[in-house]
Amino acid sequence: MILAWSLFIVYLLGTSYLGYLGYKKTRGFSSFAIGNGDLSPFVVGVTLAASTASAATFIINPGFVYVDGLSAWINMVLGTFTGIMFMLVVLSFKFRRIGEKMKALTVPDWIGKHYNSKEFSLYFAFINLLSFAFVVLLVGGISIVMQKLLDVNNVTALIITLVFVTGYVFFGGTYAHVYTNMFQGLLMIIVTIIILWSGIELLMKSSDPGFFQQIYNEDPNLLVWINKKGALFNDFFSIYVTGFFIGAAVVSQPHILTKALYVKSDQAVKKYLWIFGVILFLFLLLTSVGFFAHVSVPADQFTDVITGKFRQDLVMIVYLAHNFPDWVFTLISIVLLAAAMSTLDGLLVSISTITANDMILNILDKFTKKVRTEEQKMKIAFNASHIILVVIAILVFWVNLNPPKLLGIYGQVGVYGMVLAALPPLLIGILFKKAPIKIVWTASIIAMFIHFVLYLYGNELFPDSTFTFVNPAVTATLAILTSVLPTVVLVWILNIKAKTNE
Repeated sequence: MILAWSLFIVYLLGTSYLGYLGYKKTRGFSSFAIGNGDLSPFVVGVTLAASTASAATFIINPGFVYVDGLSAWINMVLGTFTGIMFMLVVLSFKFRRIGEKMKALTVPDWIGKHYNSKEFSLYFAFINLLSFAFVVLLVGGISIVMQKLLDVNNVTALIITLVFVTGYVFFGGTYAHVYTNMFQGLLMIIVTIIILWSGIELLMKSSDPGFFQQIYNEDPNLLVWINKKGALFNDFFSIYVTGFFIGAAVVSQPHILTKALYVKSDQAVKKYLWIFGVILFLFLLLTSVGFFAHVSVPADQFTDVITGKFRQDLVMIVYLAHNFPDWVFTLISIVLLAAAMSTLDGLLVSISTITANDMILNILDKFTKKVRTEEQKMKIAFNASHIILVVIAILVFWVNLNPPKLLGIYGQVGVYGMVLAALPPLLIGILFKKAPIKIVWTASIIAMFIHFVLYLYGNELFPDSTFTFVNPAVTATLAILTSVLPTVVLVWILNIKAKTNE
């Protein structure tokens, strides 16, 4: 325990120093939101990878692979990776060029300026509040690790997490996010290699039965391409289709897409996407721990001592504790905390800046007659973003006092709703020069509506359906296929007709 606290304090001090460096670079709301465009592609690539793969990848997702096996692995590794990379290539270059020209600071700001509608920007500022669910997921994941690592209760873990991360974001904004993520990302790469090597050793270990035979003996369904008895990944659609589409959709998250605004050229975007892709794939392979755990850890070790029930969110932590010496487990656990914090700080920056810039400023413009200069607006947004950070921290603390069951699902439902709303205007805005805002806005609302209705009432509305509505990736993908893609085709046809009439 002394070692754990010592390493954790070193981590806190190192990250705080980087946050201080970010504070020194922050000169106003613009630099707080997206920096000054002076970041290198390597730094942005590592930062983006650390932001994208966090508590879900390092702590939560191995549990899904433990339960559903190869089906979940294909979805979360191959499907997600191809979807993310495809959509980043499609969106990032033009998003940066358009954003630079319009001086956009956030995704809702980009959307509002591109479609020349403050109301559209305000709409997305409210929708972005759904990312609060993901913040709850991250903080809950951090608390799980911290309780086991530092022997503290949930309340103490929550206070340490929220005060620390909110604190350095409060002062350093985007620069604090980038500097700390660079540090956290490098630690994550080292630890990922260590954990994956432990799995390789299990694979290479001479034993009878062998690695895959042991898994097969436990449950043959864990190694089939389609696990029909899987909890969430049990048919072709939920495994092979949703992985790609969800990977593509999550790129619409503000803390991911706005990285394109951190650099000054398309060449820099190309470089950081290459760096990001290599590192992200390495991180995603950590879901393989779900397989490693079947071979090396007795199943009863994943039982909650209080409730007596199986907890899949304990798979990674228990695997590490069972397979590594105490000092290595301690070191890796510190990095798991860093992994979660690396996305948490990015989300806090995006939520606070979007709420301040696209909600509060737009509401003031709409309901007050006072004329304000751009400098006055930026000052209001800067102050408001800091107040919002504190409010978010308080609300997240309150929710996590009694955390929702299956944190991974809770976070996904909210985040998928947000990205579904943002996907139509972003995708159509990038692909086409002209698009009727009413059509795009309608597609945004319908996509989000379909996702939430199917998740909450899908089994009641369609009792004979084979779709796994309890899996939010399924409901989100159905929303994309039934609203977003048809809208893209419709706008494409309208553009062809417009050109023909010219």
